[in-house]
Amino acid sequence: MLRRGLQAWVVRVGVLLVAVCSGLSLLYVFACSPHSDDVLAPLPRVNAPTGKEGYQALLQEREEQHRHYISSLQKQISQLKEALEQRSEQLRSMKDSLKLAVGTPPSGLLGGEAERSRVDLQEFFRSQLSRAEVQEGTKLPSEYALVPFETFTLNKVYQLETGLTRHPEEKPVRKDCRDELTETLETALQALNSPWEGGDPAHRRVYSPGDFIEGISRMEKDKGTLYELTFKGDRSREFRRLVFFRPFGPLMKVASETVHTANMLINIVVPLARRVEKFRHFMRNFREVCIRQDRRIHLTVVYFGKDQIREVKGILDKTSKEMNFRNFTLIQLNEEFSRGRGLDVGARAWRRGNVLLFFCDVDIYFSAEFLNSCRLNAQPGKKVFYPVLFSQYNPHVIYGHNSAIPPIEKQLVIDKDAGFWRDFGFGMTCQYRSDFVNIGGFDVDIKGWGGEDVHLYRKYLHSHLLVVRAPTRGLFHLWHEKRCSDELPPEQYKMCMQSKAMNEASHGQLGMLFFRREVEAHLRKQRHQSPDRKS
Repeated sequence: MLRRGLQAWVVRVGVLLVAVCSGLSLLYVFACSPHSDDVLAPLPRVNAPTGKEGYQALLQEREEQHRHYISSLQKQISQLKEALEQRSEQLRSMKDSLKLAVGTPPSGLLGGEAERSRVDLQEFFRSQLSRAEVQEGTKLPSEYALVPFETFTLNKVYQLETGLTRHPEEKPVRKDCRDELTETLETALQALNSPWEGGDPAHRRVYSPGDFIEGISRMEKDKGTLYELTFKGDRSREFRRLVFFRPFGPLMKVASETVHTANMLINIVVPLARRVEKFRHFMRNFREVCIRQDRRIHLTVVYFGKDQIREVKGILDKTSKEMNFRNFTLIQLNEEFSRGRGLDVGARAWRRGNVLLFFCDVDIYFSAEFLNSCRLNAQPGKKVFYPVLFSQYNPHVIYGHNSAIPPIEKQLVIDKDAGFWRDFGFGMTCQYRSDFVNIGGFDVDIKGWGGEDVHLYRKYLHSHLLVVRAPTRGLFHLWHEKRCSDELPPEQYKMCMQSKAMNEASHGQLGMLFFRREVEAHLRKQRHQSPDRKS
């Protein structure tokens, strides 16, 4: 009985163990078998290594692709952070500017006031955008009111206003122009490569500067600058165009001061060699402007050589007696003429403290208004003034016969047929003696005329002083005949003749001289036809 019960118990335990093992087996199968919707591993490529090596190569390639993509994303994130920081800083600056413009304190505002200021600034920028010609054109009164665009590529700017270089096509010379175009291009690339542009990030094209074709830009001085940039598209004959607008912010008051010029003496330094008749004309203007009107002038004449020195002394003595004027110094140098040397000696000869210097020539005409501009635009240790004077054309070409030439005072008008802005000349300048001495003065090794003024000008450009360069309405260069020596080499002679032509007359006037015979023939023909028409 006991034996039969033991057998039955063993059978039951065996059945139970078999059931448990079967259940565990089924559970293992369900848990570890692959799901039907799992992605199958990609097969090795054709002609690629198979087996373990093939899969390792494929994994390395995929890993490299992901690494490049992650690196690109990190770079874009870094650029976006920098751009965000710059925009935040600009926004803070503009908020302070707006607060100053409306007379509110720039700091310490409550939260509501700060939020209002931010909203006001945004509204101001939107108004600038809506006023500018961005979305649609504006009715203009004539062709002269149009603001033209400039065209630019990666390396060149094509411009109507050619400036000092006179190049219609050039690389941006000024640093602010280079930085402006570089920033615009970088901003456009960030916008094209940003994650918000849409598309599959794994297959989206990454734009580079090489995809840039060209752009156009123009500035409306009271509103802002408009940029339109064109890039290559994804397909042939497809392009990507981005439009940006840089709004100008509100005016910000930087300084408010009173400038006292009552005791501000100007020492006019004039180098001279012969040219007595020119000096006589110069002194006539000096009497009227400096002695009768301004009366805060000292004249220093540096004369080279002994020839005609008596005539120069006689002119100065006569002026002194007739005008009761004794504020002049005559320095004689028995050496070869050098403009830089003469100005350097005249500037250093002053021994009564710091003084405002005006370097001048005998063929220069200036007004009392210019002397005030000289005082206002030069400041010791801070600013030097390099005015752009108006250069007169040949009066015999402008007015024709000698009898038709008006007095010199009536010739001095700023008009395109009367002369031109001499923006390539740097000889006339206002600066304090202390700045002149500290900068190192002129290069006295340069002989004759030319070169010494550019050398000094570049010294100031390389310093921390502010160079004020502006057209000046009261400063004129009187025309005088320019002679090109036969001893000059062919290239220099050609340049001399080109300079002579530019000083003779305007482009249109030279054209009339060149086609004079055709013009005269036309007039004769018109005179012959007039009696026939009357009959």
